[in-house]
Amino acid sequence: MSLAIDAPAAAGRGVDRRLQARRLTVGLAALLAVMAVFSLAWGASGTSLWGALGDLAAGRELSRLDRLILFDIRLPRLVMGALVGAALAVSGALLQGLFRNPLADPAIVGVSAGAGLAAVAAIVLGSALPAAVQQAAGSYLVSIAAFFGSWTAILVLYRISTRGGQTSVATMLLAGIAISALANAGTGMITFMADDSQLRDLTFWNMGSLAGATWAKVMAAAPVICLALLAAPFLARGLNGLALGEAAAGHTGIAVQRVKNTAVVTVAAATGAAVAVSGGIGFVGIVVPHLLRLATGPDHHSLLPNAALLGASLLLAADMIARVAVAPAELPIGIITAVLGAPFFLWILLRRFGSTGI
Repeated sequence: MSLAIDAPAAAGRGVDRRLQARRLTVGLAALLAVMAVFSLAWGASGTSLWGALGDLAAGRELSRLDRLILFDIRLPRLVMGALVGAALAVSGALLQGLFRNPLADPAIVGVSAGAGLAAVAAIVLGSALPAAVQQAAGSYLVSIAAFFGSWTAILVLYRISTRGGQTSVATMLLAGIAISALANAGTGMITFMADDSQLRDLTFWNMGSLAGATWAKVMAAAPVICLALLAAPFLARGLNGLALGEAAAGHTGIAVQRVKNTAVVTVAAATGAAVAVSGGIGFVGIVVPHLLRLATGPDHHSLLPNAALLGASLLLAADMIARVAVAPAELPIGIITAVLGAPFFLWILLRRFGSTGI
C-alpha cells in the first residue's frame, strides 16, 4: 500500500477552511515577528537590544561593540536563519506535493546531501578552477555548486522512484538513503583532502550552523531563496491537482510536466542556496509542512506561505537554543533540529504504518 497524501480539501469545506488558514497566516506572521525580536535581543554576550534602543531613542550613539554585535553579527544571522528556515520548509512542502508523500524532505531523500557534496567540493577544490570561472562566479560559487548538486540529486531520485507516473514510496526512501550515502562518501573523501585550516569549518558546516552568517553570505543566498519563495505559490494549483494523480491532473487542464519541472528547479534553488550558507540542517522540511497539514489541510495555496513563516520561526528558535545551550560555546544547529525532528519523523512513520502500512 502507498503512503500517498490525502487529496486536497474538497471545495465544499470552503469558507471555514480558508478563514482558518488566513487566521493561521496572521498568527504565524506575528510569531515570526516575535521570534525575530527575541533572536536580535538574545545572545551569549551582554549586549542588550532594549538598552541599545533606549540609547538611540535618547539620541546617544551606540558603542562600537554594540553596533558590531547587533548589526554585523545578530542581524545578518537573523535574516539568514529566517531565509534558510523558510527555504527548507517550502522545499519540503514542494517535494511532498511532487512525490505525493508526507515523508519527502530535502535531507531524508538525499537532496541536502547532494547540495552539500557540491558545496564542499566548491570550498575545497574551487581554487583549482580556471581563473575565469572563479572570477565569473565570484562569491556565488558555493551557491551555484550547491544548486547543481541538489538539482542532480532530485533528478536522480525522481527518475529512480517514478515509473509510469507513479512514485513508489519504498523506492523513494531507499533511493534517498543510497544517494545520501553516496554523497556523504564523496563529501568525506573531499574533506579528507582539505587542509587543517579548512577541516574544522567543514566539520562544523556539515552539522549545520548559522555561526558564519555575514551580510555577504546573506546577499549571496537571498536573491536565489527569495525568487524560489516567490515562485512556489504559483505551483499551488498544480500540486493540488497532482494529489489526485498525474492523469487526473492532466484531465483538469494542468500542465503536469511543467509543474514538475518548475517544482524541481525551485526546490533545487532553495535547498542549494540554503545548504550553501548554512550546511546540512535536517527535518525542518518534514516537520513544518506536516504540522500545517494537520492544522489546515493539504491545500497548497495556504500550505506554502504558512510553511515559509513557520519554517523561519522554527529555525530562529533552534538557533537561539544553539547559541545559549552551552554558552559560551555553540551547538551546531543541525543537532537541535535533529533532536526535535527525528522523534517527529518516527511518529509520522509509525502513525502511517499503523493506518496504511508501507
